[in-house]
Amino acid sequence: MNRHLLIVLLMILLMPFFLSAKDIEKEIKIEPAFWWSGMKNPELQLMIHGTNIADYQASVSTSGIRVNQCIRLDNPNYLIVYLELKKAKPGHFDIIFTKGKDHLTYSYELKTRRVDADKIKGFDSSDVLYLIMPDRFANGDPGNDQIPMRTKYKIDRNDPNARHGGDLVGIEQHLDYIKDLGVTAIWLNPVLENDMEGGSYHGYATTDYYRIDPRLGTNDEYVRLIEKAHQKGLRVVMDMIFNHCGSDHPWMKDIPNYDWFNNLNHYVQTNHDKEAYFDPYISEYDKNTLLNGWFVPTMPDLNQKNPHVAKYLIQNSIWWIEYAGIDGIRQDTYPYADANMMRRWCNEVMAEYPDFNIVGESWMDFTIGSAYWQKGSRLNFGEDTGLNTVMDFNLMEIAGSAFSEDTGDRRGLHDIFMHMCYDYVYPDIFHVLRFLENHDTDRFLKEMPTNLDAFKQAVTFLLTIPGIPQLYYGQELLMSGTKNKSDGYVRRDVPGGWPGDETNWFESTGRSDIQNEAWNFIQKVLKWRQKNEVISRGSMKHFMLNQGVYVYQRSYNGKSVLVVLNGSSKNVMLPLDRYVEVLQNKVEGKDVLTGKIVTLGKALNLLPKEILLLEL
Repeated sequence: MNRHLLIVLLMILLMPFFLSAKDIEKEIKIEPAFWWSGMKNPELQLMIHGTNIADYQASVSTSGIRVNQCIRLDNPNYLIVYLELKKAKPGHFDIIFTKGKDHLTYSYELKTRRVDADKIKGFDSSDVLYLIMPDRFANGDPGNDQIPMRTKYKIDRNDPNARHGGDLVGIEQHLDYIKDLGVTAIWLNPVLENDMEGGSYHGYATTDYYRIDPRLGTNDEYVRLIEKAHQKGLRVVMDMIFNHCGSDHPWMKDIPNYDWFNNLNHYVQTNHDKEAYFDPYISEYDKNTLLNGWFVPTMPDLNQKNPHVAKYLIQNSIWWIEYAGIDGIRQDTYPYADANMMRRWCNEVMAEYPDFNIVGESWMDFTIGSAYWQKGSRLNFGEDTGLNTVMDFNLMEIAGSAFSEDTGDRRGLHDIFMHMCYDYVYPDIFHVLRFLENHDTDRFLKEMPTNLDAFKQAVTFLLTIPGIPQLYYGQELLMSGTKNKSDGYVRRDVPGGWPGDETNWFESTGRSDIQNEAWNFIQKVLKWRQKNEVISRGSMKHFMLNQGVYVYQRSYNGKSVLVVLNGSSKNVMLPLDRYVEVLQNKVEGKDVLTGKIVTLGKALNLLPKEILLLEL
């Protein structure tokens, strides 16, 4: 037999047994695609998907790496492998999959960690977050608008519930605008793949936890955006969802295990009764419906009680922190997920990155409900959540009317005063996210205003009270709207963000006079707030309202700021004798807003709806 022919025949015979990494990559999918050596938690879960992959046994022969477990699920197309990496070194190593005489080899990579990766400093009360819905902010790359995806979709800017084409490049192109405004951190609504038919432009129906949605950009472009933001002194917060995924996620097409999701056989709608956690009379039926019901029919409810689901989600968070260098996480629908799993997630993330920050969407109608979820709370029956930061939804609920109506007995700014009285229930008031609007709510302004009295008072208040303020994109441009028709009406495009737009709100020349007045006002307060420890770290003392006027002081390290808000539509002569304990014999103060020196005599003559922001 010809020698060359013999060699060829031998190669053909041996090919099924010794496939290359590229061949294997076509056959199976491993998540995560790579990891890092030197992580504090030495355990790595590999979720492997491929036809009948469960028939194989995984092994590793590389020094410093050990296979702890091979977990087989109900579906033979999945295999979960747990590796011990305590002594692992950076580099590639082979994972050998064996079935009888069959041997499949997969080359896996452990990368070197970023320098000081474990010292990432998360956002805090010195920051102001700027929330952006990427699809609606700016379209920097029209080439990724209409691209092949598994499910049908359309780009139609005339349809408030369709995709509009905004992307990561568009945000990157406007980083100077964001920085110039004076905010210090960007929170993006979810950017992971949402390959869903219909209006999933919002990002809350994930179909791939390790891939940026290609209509927004690539993984590399996401990393580049974060790097560019960091260069400009801006932090980036990533939005994540553990409670559910999208109904077109591959897990729903090829379900890993019978208990990977809740209520697969019979649809159950969540009741949204988040009070179930502390309701002393709650039925198990209602509590289970909250936790195990689906958010909507297109968002199947993940079972975080399944340890492999839990590990997958926790590990995914750590992967994005390490890979992209994000500065924080906002976790969606926090109370809907399993509390024990969420506690574990917080603890594991913070163990790996001690200075990191996580904010949970704990949408509760009352302050006491929000405080329940914060780390160190005395309200959660000794089951500490480990969650650093919670969201103050109650402020948002009352702010729209409180700042717009004339202050009187039990209305207007009196409601704001009463709201602040209940801050005592928070273990850490400096880790409370405060806001007037976001992507899920009506805009603070229901329509374009004719004057800025309510707007200016609300913004001043938001940016001068304890906590972490958050603005919603376009708020500085007086974007208005309600959800009476659909969510899309509070998620409008920013004019000028798309090629060919007739007006450009990113430039002062494209804005109206009243928009520029609003933008300049917010910018002034934001720039002043930066590195201002009196506001970011100082204590607060406030006074009951007098003649519709709300007065409060922020003080820190011998410095103080006095905020005076006239909630009345009338001129007010405000006696100052009741404020002696904060004035402390000061005879004047400098108004941050006007630059003028204000004399502090026996009384202040306040104009209707006037604001004083006095450095004492």
